[in-house]
Parts: sequence; structure tokens; C-alpha cells
Amino acid sequence: MTKYTPTSMDTEQQVMSGTNFLEIENLVKSYPTPDKDNFVVLDGVNLSIGEDEYISVIGHSGCGKSTLLKIVAGLETATSGSVRLDGKEIRKPGAERMMVFQNYSLLPWLTVKENIRLAVDEVLKNATRAEKISIVNEHLAMVNLTPAADKYPDEISGGMKQRVGIARALAIRPKMLLMDEPFGALDALTRGKLQRQVLDIWENNRQAVMMITHDVDEAIYMSDRIVLMTNGPAANIGEILEVPFDHPRDRAAMRNSKEYFELRNYALNFLDKYFTQNE
Repeated sequence: MTKYTPTSMDTEQQVMSGTNFLEIENLVKSYPTPDKDNFVVLDGVNLSIGEDEYISVIGHSGCGKSTLLKIVAGLETATSGSVRLDGKEIRKPGAERMMVFQNYSLLPWLTVKENIRLAVDEVLKNATRAEKISIVNEHLAMVNLTPAADKYPDEISGGMKQRVGIARALAIRPKMLLMDEPFGALDALTRGKLQRQVLDIWENNRQAVMMITHDVDEAIYMSDRIVLMTNGPAANIGEILEVPFDHPRDRAAMRNSKEYFELRNYALNFLDKYFTQNE
């Protein structure tokens, strides 16, 4: 790759991925206001994600990226347009889409393994007790938390809490993982380690992932494509960037490549342009 020059967003190829597992078409989200003029958060969003594709969404605060994620999760409804997963319209939350939040969302009176088991009990109702125990133990091991299985959330670090949330989401075998700034509350060293761990899990157990982030380096390191949002209100997709690195990824090798700096600078320039326009 020489100079980074993405295809125009007017082409269908930029919006659509190969398998169209998740399909978002002409999505509009607005809220009523006292003066009867609707406040439009998202205006005409079109995006498709493949069944084993890792997508990151980046934009300035107020651009509706978390709202978009919540609509895909079924936690909010679109004002118009459609969102389909595997051909079925999304109208409410479902076990085929699991969300990982920035604030961990663990029940403090349950241990690590009990927090994971709670989700397994709720979703995998037909599994036997032995099967449920096996699933919990498998996912504890997957995120390297077996030694902390009997600890409570206030006895473990922030990075460990987030790993519990990820294990809980993965334990019910969802078709799609939704992550809202999952590493945002962590220190830089913990964040880097957990990024690698999540990427290792995804590379070995691929599924569709949609992640919200403010970190361009994180998006490049983890994603297949990066969705750049325009500013809100009435935000839309400004560009979709292809990440030209194969999996598994070597962070050090990537950061020393010309392609990495070209892609990073392109994304930062896009975001800086919209930041300047918003002043």
C-alpha cells in the first residue's frame, strides 16, 4: 500500500461486507423535543458486517455511536430503517447478541464464576448442570481467571472485572459480540494486555464483533474495518477504512510499518477535520 486512499463512500462496496450477516439499512434515530422538532441523532446509516468480521466504530462524543450499538443490541429502537441479524429483524435484546460494557456490570454479591454462571443459567436452560459447569470453567480458563473463580468483584482488578464481563458474554455462545469502549476505564498497560487477550480469543473463535472506541491505535490493531462517524447531531458514516493486516497480528511489527502510519494518519486527519468543524 502506498498512500492510503479509501474508495469513495458512494460505492456499495465500502458499505457492504462480503456476507452481510448484520445489515443496517437507512437507519434513523431521533427523539421528540418540547418544541415538536425531532432531535435527530443518526440520519440514514447503512452498514453490513460479516459473520466473522471485527468492526470498530469511531467518532467524536455525541455522534451516536453508542446509540447505534444499543439499537443493534435491541436496547433501543430505530425511528425508521431496519437492522437485521442473519436475516431477522432486531426488535428487542436477544441471546444471539451479547454486550460488554465499559463499567463492567457485574453483580457484587456474586463471585466471578457465579456472575458467568448467571448468564449461562438464563440462556442455556436445556443444558445439564455438568454442561453448565463445564462451560463456565472453559470460559474462565479462556480469560485466564480460573485462580480468581471464587473471588468477588471488589476483590479483583479492573482488568479482571472486564475479563469476567467478556467471559460472561462469550459463555452463552452468541452470534455477535457488542462492546462499548470495553477498555476505556483501564490503565494503558492493562488495556494493552486485555486487547491482546480479546484478539487472541477472537482469532481462535471467530464471530461478528462491533466495538465502539475512541482509540485509533486500538481500532487499527484489532479491527478488519474501521467505521468513521461524522459529527452529531444527524450523524452518519463518513468513511469506512479497510485495515490491511492479516491475523494473527503482531502489534510491534504493525507499528513499524509504513501502512500503519498511513492508515493511522488518515483516520486522525478525518477526526481532526470534524473536530475543527465542531469548534
